[in-house]
Amino acid sequence: MLNGHEEQERARSALIALDASCDRNEWVRVGMAFKAAGGEVDTWLQWCATGANYDGERAARSAWQSFKPNGGIGAGTLFLMARNAGWNGAQTRIEGAQGARASCPTVTASSKAQAAPKPRGNIAAAFANWPPASTEHPYIAAKRGNPDGLRVVPVGDFVSVGNQSVAGWLAVPVHSLDGELRTAQFIPPPGEGKKLNAPGASFGDGLFVVGEFVPDGSIHVVEGIGQAWACAKADYQAAAVVAFGAGRIRTVAKALRARYPAARIVIVADRGKETEAEAIAREVGGEWVAMPVDKPANYDANDFEAEHGIEALADLLRAAKTPPMRYRLQSADDLMSGPPLRWLVRGVLPADAFASLYGPSGSGKSFLALDMCVAIAEGAGDWFGRRVTRAPVTYCALEGESGMGKRAKAWSVRYSRALPANLQFVTQPLDLRNAEDVSDFASAVIAGGGQDGLIVIDTLNRAAPGSDENSSTDMSMLIAACKDLQRRTGCTVLLVHHTGKDSAKGLRGHSSLFAALDAAIEVKRDGSRRTLAVAKSKDDVDGECYAFSLQVVDLGEDESGEPVTSCVVVPDESPVVFAQAKPGGKTQRLVYALMDVLLSESTHFGKAGAPPGRPCVEFEAVVPVIAERMLCRPDQREYQVRRALKAMSGDGAIYQMRDGWIWVN
Repeated sequence: MLNGHEEQERARSALIALDASCDRNEWVRVGMAFKAAGGEVDTWLQWCATGANYDGERAARSAWQSFKPNGGIGAGTLFLMARNAGWNGAQTRIEGAQGARASCPTVTASSKAQAAPKPRGNIAAAFANWPPASTEHPYIAAKRGNPDGLRVVPVGDFVSVGNQSVAGWLAVPVHSLDGELRTAQFIPPPGEGKKLNAPGASFGDGLFVVGEFVPDGSIHVVEGIGQAWACAKADYQAAAVVAFGAGRIRTVAKALRARYPAARIVIVADRGKETEAEAIAREVGGEWVAMPVDKPANYDANDFEAEHGIEALADLLRAAKTPPMRYRLQSADDLMSGPPLRWLVRGVLPADAFASLYGPSGSGKSFLALDMCVAIAEGAGDWFGRRVTRAPVTYCALEGESGMGKRAKAWSVRYSRALPANLQFVTQPLDLRNAEDVSDFASAVIAGGGQDGLIVIDTLNRAAPGSDENSSTDMSMLIAACKDLQRRTGCTVLLVHHTGKDSAKGLRGHSSLFAALDAAIEVKRDGSRRTLAVAKSKDDVDGECYAFSLQVVDLGEDESGEPVTSCVVVPDESPVVFAQAKPGGKTQRLVYALMDVLLSESTHFGKAGAPPGRPCVEFEAVVPVIAERMLCRPDQREYQVRRALKAMSGDGAIYQMRDGWIWVN
């Protein structure tokens, strides 16, 4: 019976016998089985790095952490897979990158060929003994390549990768930039299988070069050797570098940039991989080339050369694109001649912005949000007298699909027409703290034609379950997620949010949210009368206020015969009648009298959402001034002033207070 250490070594030996370049489903099964067998994460990471599709340590480590001990795949799966790949239970060792030589484990003989000679124990020795390739090899002939630096596994040699014999296959060496052999890739004749990598050895920074490096010359980085041959023929003065898979291009490009800081590095992308190529080019200060957009996925430089010829490929490589610079210096004239600010609702909601519509529960903010969305999606006429620009709208309704359905139906009944087709709804849960949720949501918006429009998230609380809105850390994460969503889609992102217990303090949660907004719309309620006000507008006048009411719409009866109703927003043009609030008590009357003088002398107007032209004073600045006139004990004066001012502030009170400013309601 094996002890714990021996079991781990046996699991390690079985893992090494498998090919890390397998597809993702098999890769996950291997990882789950290896973990169930008591394998260690360091061995897992080292094995993953040998795969041609290696996506980096972070991805491999994240996958390892997701593997559950009771995930349904046990240790026996690992040993079965290894035996099917030719493993006989012998222990094998992976030599680390810090070893004297970066070598590869045994290229195993097939378990079916028991009479065959023992496989070579070192890929370097095996590679040196194989005959050089010639132009007659079927793969080289099919790809119009050259055999320089390549070998062929002799026919009759019993070398195999897993249970696949590679006799007669092309062998491509994978060298470090210092010339050390890392591993090898085996390429079959066309139509006889897929490329395989020698198991157990890490690619590291390994690559294959067609041509020669010039320190300040051009380097074309491609996935496979066929593309490299084509690029080298199209630009004979440049080196073409094989990265051995799309997942390794970033690693290879970074290594090349570190070694050749003055070189022109060009990422030549296969069709469908342009976005990643551009990102890598940006990271290494390089350029990128895209195949024609009308070509199928994975169409590459070799395919282009076969179809259009060497000269056409040379022209394509010369026209490499440079990612736009992140920072651009502009003159004052550049700024003044720039495009004007774009609006979805003129003076209320900018385009390509981060905004919020907020108010207390029951104020009608969700009804108002839907009404504004319909106006923007239709793009006809105006909204509360403000010009509207037509744009697609995506409404993320997180507070109940049935409630939103009733509101939508009420609008259609009230206005006798269907909601516009470019107003679309999402009712599945969304967590802004989950990067995958944000990415998938952005992809859905773009796929649905919603880019460059409006995204409404109703409400922020439902889109951030479990987060602490008062925490600067949590709020910063939510703001960053909204900004990322805005960047990905080109949309204005509008958060429907609540006010706190004291509605006079504005948005609930950490103050960094209000500071990050480009625009804020505040909704208030006084009985049946409701108002919306532009509480913040970075690039226009704030303080504009509009009244509305909710009109009940009859939607029929439910299955029990009970009436079903909902509401729609209608402008309210009735005159506003306010009951004049008055100070109560001796202290409040004294503070009120002194505030009247201070406000009349103020040179600040329209601050923090106060109506334009309304005089404002800073709360902390007036407290000590008023305290000097108080008649109570000196140590109580400022306390009494603060208490009186706060008691006289709020909706329907004498003063309004927000963000450190105070003014008369």
